[in-house]
Order: sequence, then C-alpha cells, then structure tokens
Amino acid sequence: MKTFAIFAIALSALMTTTTKKTIAADKVQIKYEVSFSEPQAHYADIEMTISGLAQPHVDLKMPVWTPGSYLVREFEKNLEGFGASALGKPLPFLKTRKNIWRVTTQGVNTIKVKYRMYCFEISVRTAFIDVTHAFLSTSGMFLYPDGMLQHPSTIHITPYKGWNKVSTSLEMVGNDPFTRTAPNYDILFDSPIEVGNQDVFGFTAAGVNYEVAMYGGGNYDKERLKKDMAHVVELETAIYGENPNKHYTFIVHNYLKGGGGLEHLSSTVLGASRNNYNTDAGYEGFLSLVAHEHFHLWNVKRLRPIALGPFDYDKENYTTDLWIAEGFTAYYDNLIVHRTKLYSTENYLGVLAADINVVENTPGAKIQPLSQASFDAWIKAYRPDENTANTAISYYNKGSIAALLLDLEIIKDSKMKYCLDDVMRYMYKQYYKTLKRGYTDKEFKEGLEKFAGKNLDEFYAKYVNGLDKIDYDKYLGYAGYKLIDENASANVPTLGIKGVNTLNSVKVTGVLRGTSAWIDGINVNDEITTIDGKIVNDVKTMLDGKNVGDHILVSVLRDGRPLDLTVTLLRNADIKAKIVSVDSPSAEQLAVRKKWLSL
Repeated sequence: MKTFAIFAIALSALMTTTTKKTIAADKVQIKYEVSFSEPQAHYADIEMTISGLAQPHVDLKMPVWTPGSYLVREFEKNLEGFGASALGKPLPFLKTRKNIWRVTTQGVNTIKVKYRMYCFEISVRTAFIDVTHAFLSTSGMFLYPDGMLQHPSTIHITPYKGWNKVSTSLEMVGNDPFTRTAPNYDILFDSPIEVGNQDVFGFTAAGVNYEVAMYGGGNYDKERLKKDMAHVVELETAIYGENPNKHYTFIVHNYLKGGGGLEHLSSTVLGASRNNYNTDAGYEGFLSLVAHEHFHLWNVKRLRPIALGPFDYDKENYTTDLWIAEGFTAYYDNLIVHRTKLYSTENYLGVLAADINVVENTPGAKIQPLSQASFDAWIKAYRPDENTANTAISYYNKGSIAALLLDLEIIKDSKMKYCLDDVMRYMYKQYYKTLKRGYTDKEFKEGLEKFAGKNLDEFYAKYVNGLDKIDYDKYLGYAGYKLIDENASANVPTLGIKGVNTLNSVKVTGVLRGTSAWIDGINVNDEITTIDGKIVNDVKTMLDGKNVGDHILVSVLRDGRPLDLTVTLLRNADIKAKIVSVDSPSAEQLAVRKKWLSL
C-alpha cells in the first residue's frame, strides 16, 4: 500500500505539472475488450477504450516486469499491430520509448486503441494462449495511461469457441463472469486471468472462499486437496491472526513436467506435474508449493520490504530483503506441511538437510552475501549461466536456513515463549495494518530483536551481510540436534563438472570453482571424448576405477579441435547433511524442540 507521504508528493507533482490534466483524469474511464481470433497462433486481440480525456496527448505504457518475478522481461516485445482512432478516424501516434506509445488526443475525449499480444511462453509469470485455454498474465498484457495507475478499469473477455469459464481474483461486474473490474492498475497487474474449460472446485477456510482452477488434467483427488489445502490455509492464517481476503483463487497449470509458482495479492499461479499427485513425494511437493505461494499473501504482498510498493513498472525495484520475503517463505512452506502432520519429523529434518546441502555445496555461497543475493536478483537470480553456481547463492535456500537459525534463536532466548511466528505477526500488524507501509532493513532487524530479546548485529554481520561459515550445531543444538556429514569419511574423486551425456562424449555444461576441472583447465562446452584413452559417454561412470590423486589424461574437443589436458583428481568435497538427535538431550533442548516442531 502507498504511504500518505508518497501519495501526497506524487499528487503535488502531478498538480504542479498540469492542474488541467489532473482534473480531466478524474473523469477518465478505461475499458478493455479481450478476444481470441487466432488462439492457435497464440494471439490475444485487445481493444482499449479511454474516455474523458482532456489533454493534447496520452502516453500508453506497458510494464517491463511483473511483481514477484525480479527480472525486466520486456513484455512490450510481444506487442504488435498498435493503432489508435477517434470517431472512426486514425489518430497519430509515436513510439517514444521501448514501452511507451504516445497518442495525439488534441480535440478528442474518447479514443480506441487496438493491439495484439503474442502469448507463447509457458511459465507462471508469462502469458500463454492456444486453442485449449488462455492464461493472461495481466502485467504483460495491458497497456495503461501514464499518470493513471490509480484509475479503475473494466475488462470484458470474449471467449474462444467452446471456452466457458474465467478464473481470476478480479471482481465480476454484475453477475457476468466474463466482465471483471479492477480498482486500480496495481490490482489489475496483480490479478492473472485463466480462460477456458478448467476444472473448478472450491473450499472455505479461515472464513474465506477459495477457488481452485485446474488446467491440463491430472490424477489429483479433489476431496483430498480440499481438505489438505484448507488445513494449510488455516495454519498460515493462525500465524498472522487474520486472513485479509474475501476470496482467493489458485490457478494450477498441470503439465507433463511442471513446477514453480508466482504469488499475487488474492491469487496465485502454480505449475505442477499432472501425474505426480498420487505419489507421496509428488503430493507433498505440491502441497509445499501451495503453502509457499499462499504464505506470500501476507509475507511480501502485504508485509513487504519498503522498496516493493508502490511499484515502478518501468525499471527494477531494488531491495536487500528478498531473503526475508522469499527465504522466510521457503522456510515456512515445509514447516507448514510438517504442521499438517503430512511430513513426519524425520522427513522434515531431511528437507532441511537438503537445503543445507544446496548452500554448502554451492561455491557461490562463499562469494555472495545473502543481502547482496537479494539486491542482485535482477541480474543474477533469473539469469543463471554456466558460472552462476560459482558466483551466487539462492536467497531462497540460504534465506530459508537463516529463518531456521533465527527461529531457533528466538525460541531459546525467549525460553520458549516466542518463535518466528510472533515476529511475522508483529511485523504484519505494525507495518501493514498500522503504519500502512513496507519495512526497512533496520526495522525488520529490530522486529527480530524484539522477540529474541537481544542484539542481532553479530548474526547479520556473519550470515546476512557476511560470508562466515554457518555454525549449524550451535543453532540445531538449541533443540537437541546436530548435523553430521555422511560423506565425511568418503574419499571419492571428482572432476567437478556438470555435464550431459551424448552418444560419443560428455559435454561440459558447468565447472565448479576450486575443483580439478577448474584448476586444470576443462572448460564449459568442452566435449570430453576419452579419459586415459577410454571412450567417455556417461558422466556418472567416467571416473570408475580412478582414485583421489591420480593424474589422468582428459581428451576433449574444444570448438571442434582436439585438446589433451592433464588433470589431477581431487576429493569430492560435497557434503551430505543429515540432522540427528544428540545423545540424551536436556529438558531445555526438548522444550525448544517441542516448541519448534509443534510436537
């Protein structure tokens, strides 16, 4: 939400520029018509009508990114066929920037703008259309008039033949499911729309009506999902003390292989594998995804870093706190599933250990601090390349570990009175409900310290802004656990590459910092053909019979030319973490454990 100060400054600037324009803007009405003349070619046809104009020109803008996905995606690249008219006559226009079309409106008060959007990128954050359905990721679909982000709009959808349903969190106009309204553009751009013949079912939880829209089929059990998804909703609502929605929509895209999710204010879009619902791992993984994205309706959509709203849709919006917004959410998603009793404690500890493995086995964890990983999301997190593992760390995985450590610290220091739940509830009420704004780095740290009852400068210096090795045993020890490395006694050689098998070679796709391949010059895109004269075509067995310390001759094709490299094999230093109980945990440790794991 906007703060009063920000709103006042923006209003003052607008009035100073042109009072006449501001007065006219109050009378502006904006309507969209969306149709699908060529869904087989992945197009949406959009007609935008703007009435009540009283200015010489209007700038129409396309957002370049979508909130929740921190990458400038240049949605305007998919727009074609732009044209504007008034009273049936063409209006002059000029494209002034990559995402801005300036339409001359001198002497007219109503204009029609037509354009087409090409929609053929399958993800939870981008639009996709074919003859079976249309997924409209609204931030990448709808132009908006510059200076009018606070204006309401109406969207009418003319479905393709045979399509009969619309699923979105946008409110209906009257009882027409194909006509929706948004009170402002922040809401419109935060409300994706699914159109087609999706399987729709619902449930009520925490006093809120939930709709689940399933596209793509699948072996899901509706009744089981209703029960377990409702349980997740109730548990998460209990953390914050209220559920701020009247209704909420899950849009689920089921593919042969699918994954990922993107949060919105009153909805989410999930990607899933259609045939995985009937396995324990598949079902628990889906429920964890549900828990993650639904938890965001508080953490990030309402309780948010101060940089994340009001949004600038033209450029990056930087924050060092994605480790809280995403990392804490990644911690809670599995913790919530554990609280439903679907995860056993042993399984939950295994999930935590898997996060530890990711962090400890990623060389970039020694290069990039957690706060910097958040800030650099725009250039690193969504643009991974062959060297990303060596230079960066995920604010999801390491942020989740940071949340784990802080949760245990708060429980122990408060003598089991508080936990991280209390911090999240307090911050939500203090900043979203009372102050009606986002928090700063300093303010969230103060919130943590309020419940830990102590200064957390050292924690931040080591684990948020620094690169210290994490003392897992210290924090797990509060709950009577310890970390063991099941690979500690292994003496297995590794080249330190990532690769894909081909018919006659292994093609190198990544080289990890500090490994044999890194030191002795194996490069990404090298095709390893033989090792000591033996043909290689399987990355898993290429070192069979070799030992740590061996000097081997690796023959590669580099840009089609043969090259021989002498490589000294080093030990595989990757850990395999396992969290186990200490012998004879104390009464205090057991009490911390009980509070932490809701035993």
